Amino acid sequence: MSKPLSVLQFFKQFPDDDTCLEHLMTVRYGKDRKLACPKCEKASKFHKVSGRPVYSCQFCGHQISPMAGTPFHRSSTPLQKWFYAIYLFTTTRHGVPAKELQRQLSVTYKTAWRMGHEIRKYMADVDGDPPLSGHLEVDETYVGGKSQQVGRPSRKGNKTAVLGVIERDGKVMTKVVKNAGQKALIPPICATVEKGSTISSDELQAYKKLRDHGYIHGYVKHSGYQWTKGIHHTNTLEGYWARLKLSIRGTHIHVSRKYLPNYLAEFEYRYNMRTTPSLMFDRLLASF
Repeated sequence: MSKPLSVLQFFKQFPDDDTCLEHLMTVRYGKDRKLACPKCEKASKFHKVSGRPVYSCQFCGHQISPMAGTPFHRSSTPLQKWFYAIYLFTTTRHGVPAKELQRQLSVTYKTAWRMGHEIRKYMADVDGDPPLSGHLEVDETYVGGKSQQVGRPSRKGNKTAVLGVIERDGKVMTKVVKNAGQKALIPPICATVEKGSTISSDELQAYKKLRDHGYIHGYVKHSGYQWTKGIHHTNTLEGYWARLKLSIRGTHIHVSRKYLPNYLAEFEYRYNMRTTPSLMFDRLLASF
């Protein structure tokens, strides 16, 4: 397993904004940058405009920006700082808080916070929701908030319900759901998992409807201290939940329901790329 770029290697590869812009242009339009001009429609080679982050057509002068449609579009933050922020996200195990971005990039907290969420949303787009199959585990958990509300003791309190589906030795998918009822849990499972797959769960009543939707289903009774029953258990997903919650508590302290999907997407991307960590950064930069 090759190692990710070191900090020195990163700054050697991307020493300034122009280098980062050139990388974006190459990724999006090829090394020769020859494409049909949107204005004159001629096969033109676009050249960098001095002092501006755009490239112009050799015939009509029409300008294109390689940053259009990316998280960097219309941002006044230097492009190299965006690249370095992405680098930080792909070389940490527990995520990057806005305060850390603020310190590392010398930007305001507001800018750092926005950059972090734009990168998380971009990670979600790159990772996508590929269909899962084989032998999977499903489970629900509660994230964020407090364990109980004043005057209303509850294990769930004001926490947010999250559904998880994980392949044995494969990928994971997590999704914020309204509650742990059948109508909230079954549709996203059916939308993600191929029919005929084997699914293991706990004894939650909602999951027992999975057989009606074309799945092979087995479960363990956690209430009876049963953790394994033949091939069925949810230990893989329980381990994922533990790492996710530990990272959120240790790095971000608190995550609101509104932005929780962004954090879930970040941890999904990192988990799904766990066997090739050296490619995490390159994959993000190559996906524009």
